[in-house]
This record gives sequence, C-alpha cells and structure tokens, in this order.
Amino acid sequence: MDEDKTTRDTSRRAIGTRARRWLLAGTLLAGLLAAVAVTPAMDPADRTFAGLSDTVQSLMSVMTPLFGILLVRDLRRAPDAVRVIPTVLAVGLPAVVIGVVGVLICAATLALTPADVADDPWRHVGTIAVGSVLVQVVAGLVGTGLGLLLRSTVVAFLATIVLPLGLFGLLGAVDALRPAQVWLTPFGSVRNLLSGEMSVLRWAQWFCVLLVWGVGLNAVGAVALRRREQPDRALSAAADGDG
Repeated sequence: MDEDKTTRDTSRRAIGTRARRWLLAGTLLAGLLAAVAVTPAMDPADRTFAGLSDTVQSLMSVMTPLFGILLVRDLRRAPDAVRVIPTVLAVGLPAVVIGVVGVLICAATLALTPADVADDPWRHVGTIAVGSVLVQVVAGLVGTGLGLLLRSTVVAFLATIVLPLGLFGLLGAVDALRPAQVWLTPFGSVRNLLSGEMSVLRWAQWFCVLLVWGVGLNAVGAVALRRREQPDRALSAAADGDG
C-alpha cells in the first residue's frame, strides 16, 4: 500500500505544480501550432496522418524529457521520501498525455484539411497512434536518466537533445555504422514508429532503444545517484554524532 501511494503521489507531482501545468500546456500548444502551420505548406501527397505526426510528435518530444528532469530534481530534494523507481515511472503520465493529445491534434487537423490530400491519408493510423505515445514515453525516460546523471537541470535538458542527435549523426557519418542508428538511437526508432510501417524487426529495434535509453540509462543514473548520496549521508551522520 505504501509503495502504491508513493507511486501515485509522485505521478501527481509530475504535472501537479502550476509551472509544470504551464509547461504541459506550452508543449501541447507548440504541437497544435506546428500542425496548423505545416499542413498548408505540405505537398498534397504528404498530407497524411503519418506526415503530420512526424512533425508534431517529434517537436513535442523535445520538451517531454524536461518533465523527467524536474521529477528527478524533486527526488534529489527529498531522497528519503521519494524513491527512484516511482520517480522514473511517474514520467509516464505527462508522456502519455502529450502523446495522446498529439494524436488528437493530428487527427483533427487532417480531418479539417481540404480534400486535396493523399489517396490514403489515414493509413496506419492505429499503429502511429500507439507509436506516438511510445515516442513520448522514451523521451520522458531519457529525461529521467540524464536527470539522474547530471545535477544541473539546464545541462541535463541540453544533453537530452545533444546526446541522442549527436550519436545519430555520428553513426550516420560512417557507412558501416549507419544501420546501427535504428538500434541505438531514439531518433532512428521515432521515424519508424511515426511512419506506422512497423514489422517484427522494427519493433525489435525500438525495444533495443528502450533498453538502452529507457532502462539502461536510468539504471546507471540510479547507481550514480546512490553513490553521490553516500558521502553526503556519511557527512550528515558524522555531524549528528559530533552534535
């Protein structure tokens, strides 16, 4: 019961403050504005749910990691009251909200678009809808992972952009390593998920990205956090003993 309560409380805190609600609203507004702005400029053949989702969800996924970073900042401020696993899981709430609302934005925009669209604008809509949520979940987990590793909120946020894109560009610069992009970088798997053209191999590639950036990064971050806490607790215990 205590574990469930901790998880629920942490999840509420993910979007429970006024600043975080404004951040969520701003992220969703950016997605809406992107959909409205890009649709008229698209070639009619590209005016599809997949084409819109690629732009809208990719843009919003830039901000999603910040929710994870802020949750980790809460963890550092009260390490005895908030545990790492509930903190990591809590980022799923804003991630799912962003993903689902992004799906609704793309669907509404496409539905209101004039008739000069692609022959099958709703192709793979179900797969893309699921993929949109998964894109945001991985983005949120990247935020918690780098938030655990890096103390500075600003540095951690910048790292959520620079490190994944940097690795994607590095692998793409070498012909022999280019196939690894979809196995090792979030951006590589995002393009597959938001195209809707998923196969068993592509799902395996996404799962590998989840293991690296979602599970592995957070596990390393949790270990690093515990190691940093140990000297602080030792100093605190020594100070109490002297008192």
